[in-house]
Amino acid sequence: MIFSSKLFKPVVALAVLALVACGSSPKPTPQSLGEVKVDQPVELRWKQWVSGDTRLSQTLSIVQDRLALASEDGRVSIVNTRHGETDWRVDLRTSLNTGAGFDGNFAAVVTAGNELVVMHKGAVAWRSRLTAQSFTNPLVAGERVFVMLADRSVMAFDQTNGQRLWTQVRPSEGLVLHQNGVLTFFQNNLLVGLGGKLSAMDPDNGLLRWELPIATPRGINDLERLVDLVASASRVNNSVCVRAFQAQVGCVDALRGALLWTRPANGAQGVDGDKNTLVGTESNGVVRAWNRSTGERIWDTERLKYRELTTPLWTNKGIVVGDAGGWLYILSTQDGQLLNKIKTGSDGFASPPTALADGGFVVLTQNGSLLAYQLP
Repeated sequence: MIFSSKLFKPVVALAVLALVACGSSPKPTPQSLGEVKVDQPVELRWKQWVSGDTRLSQTLSIVQDRLALASEDGRVSIVNTRHGETDWRVDLRTSLNTGAGFDGNFAAVVTAGNELVVMHKGAVAWRSRLTAQSFTNPLVAGERVFVMLADRSVMAFDQTNGQRLWTQVRPSEGLVLHQNGVLTFFQNNLLVGLGGKLSAMDPDNGLLRWELPIATPRGINDLERLVDLVASASRVNNSVCVRAFQAQVGCVDALRGALLWTRPANGAQGVDGDKNTLVGTESNGVVRAWNRSTGERIWDTERLKYRELTTPLWTNKGIVVGDAGGWLYILSTQDGQLLNKIKTGSDGFASPPTALADGGFVVLTQNGSLLAYQLP
């Protein structure tokens, strides 16, 4: 995992990364899965090559039948999910720090040069210089564009002309994750992951409505105290559930602004689920399910242990998850039993599996292929 700090110069940050790498032990080898009985078929609907450079880890933004994605070298594409054809594409010719936010019409990204770029119908609509880096997909909603910066500030812009509407700065820890964080909405609330807290802001002015602790920073140094909330969050009715990086998983009632429960969980990817169950992947490859209402653990499976798993996708046919070797797996929602495994031909994924409106799912590989599947 890559870390970034507004307090460190780049040379110091690289030194921290080197120390972390040197102190880590060799990765355990996953056990062979052998032949897997196919209890849930998977069909490839279409495949679209979108870019040769999709190392940028991102969450795909899908609105109805249109999907927005970005490549690290600055290409932003809008793809029709019915057949995989590209509606429009913009080449910004600069490196990006975030994936694309999208509302069905406008798309937004943040460049490595700290510039927010908003696009519409295949052209750049406007740009705005930001005061710090951002690693979280911008949120495009309600005719506004929201960004969360690495210094924990949150900004809102007019979607059409780029006018800055407000900026709110929150207290911050020294380090932040170089990873897509939580920036979403619930009714007329802007939900933001700030450190280990889930905060609800008024989207009109940025004023804080409520703030709930998912995890509390502990430790003697900034690295040990890092508890950022990571994308993706799982939202079903009033329940919003999130993961704090390598610390906790928790759910809140976003309507009342009340914390429902938290549980220790050592993972680095987001969570998903339905109205009854929440599921996540631990850093060691264990897939774990909790009762969404109470936080009681329902089941664990070690079948995919040590496989560096993505954020899972919950569907009514099974749980879809990918690994660093380019395999997709379908697990039973009842007990985590392995129902199928699919080789994609990639060395890994640039996005977690993401649901399509018709019950299928789509995933972006690191070699630049966008793959759409159906669960018949």
